[in-house]
Amino acid sequence: MSTAGRDATASPREGDDTPLRRVLGPKLLVLFVIGDILGTGIYATTGQVAGKVGGALWLPFVIGFAVAILTAASYVELVGKYPQAAGAALYTQKAFQVPFLTFIISFMVMCSGLSSASAAARAFSGDYLAEFTDVLPSTLVAILFILALAALNLRGVSESVKTNMVLTLVELTGLLVILTIGAGAVLTGDGDPGRLVEFQAEGTGSALITSVLGATALGFFAFVGFEDSVNMAEETKDPARTFPRAIFTGVAVTGTLYVLVALVSSLLVDFRVLEDSSGPLLEVVKAGGIDFPPKLFALIALFAVTNSALINIMMASRLCYGMANERILPRGMGRVLPRRRTPVVGIVFVSLLAVGLVSTGEIAGLGDTTAFLLLCVFSVVNIAVLVLRRDRVEHQHFRTPTALPVLGAITALILASPLSDRPADVYIRAGVLLAIGIGLWVINKMVMRLRGEA
Repeated sequence: MSTAGRDATASPREGDDTPLRRVLGPKLLVLFVIGDILGTGIYATTGQVAGKVGGALWLPFVIGFAVAILTAASYVELVGKYPQAAGAALYTQKAFQVPFLTFIISFMVMCSGLSSASAAARAFSGDYLAEFTDVLPSTLVAILFILALAALNLRGVSESVKTNMVLTLVELTGLLVILTIGAGAVLTGDGDPGRLVEFQAEGTGSALITSVLGATALGFFAFVGFEDSVNMAEETKDPARTFPRAIFTGVAVTGTLYVLVALVSSLLVDFRVLEDSSGPLLEVVKAGGIDFPPKLFALIALFAVTNSALINIMMASRLCYGMANERILPRGMGRVLPRRRTPVVGIVFVSLLAVGLVSTGEIAGLGDTTAFLLLCVFSVVNIAVLVLRRDRVEHQHFRTPTALPVLGAITALILASPLSDRPADVYIRAGVLLAIGIGLWVINKMVMRLRGEA
């Protein structure tokens, strides 16, 4: 890897004209990145990945890890070059100067947060909760879960990075329990190593490739989250230096954990059992030789998916608020509660969309929708890196080898395409969400034109 620029001392530092306080150092940022990635994906979709590929469910996570690293390299170059809180929308606008494309990318990012939160709601209402109670229908529980998060959001949820660090450590604990169980199984000779090379697909080689691509596209849901960390650029000390290590370390740590958890899961539990469970890691705990209380693990998992959902609902509502303030969505969507100072219309809007999603989708479909939307965004970001090479900045920053964003764009497009054997309902769901956004964009343009503001 190399750096680009002319003056290292010009790197944005504390004391520049940012309106936000630069308080994040390297260690806190690494934990923030890990916390953003960990959560619903690995706790809830491991079984669905196994259902697509079979016992070799570790392979899609290895491929997803590689794809995540490619795109992370592009984000690292761009956040070092433009250390501002706007992420993909900022990079898209700078690269292509097409406001409608910038809006589409922003709305896709917002909708990915909603589908991710909805997948978390479905995971919350499934087998993890069933360890304690199964009185209410799972769909009703998922809807009530979303409404509870909306109410909490309306009251004003102030989460510091140090709080996120505590939450991250709890989520990590659950995965370390799985790895400990796996280590015990290896030492005692338990488990079936033969499952690790079992593929569900039969017949031609193309069927196997399609199976692996489909599993990778779904498994990629577990890796999303690192892209959100770039929104902390204006609150990070020396972001041009801090972000490369933080993002790469965060993706490497979570990727390694995911592959190891997938190996343990396949070693101890048949893929058909994992596929049928909405709490697949709970099946691993029950099958392990270590006497760890299933209810305690279920509680950790419920905490993990709740944290993921809350962060995503907050992110989506703030994006909605920001787009309204920038006048690319109707101005009324930026309205805030006078006393709480929370974006009330944005919260209500994204919560209603989330209720619609949990009412019509399951964990696999909602997770796949999240992955599809972000893979589309990632393909644009990887291309934007190459386009923006002509825009030079004064300060020194990380520069990724050109081959990486090229490979990142190609792999993201392949995983987003029908080659990944994605169900049609995922494309329909994403299309409906984008149609809603485009409709709001058109209405806003018409209102602005009538008022003479366009």
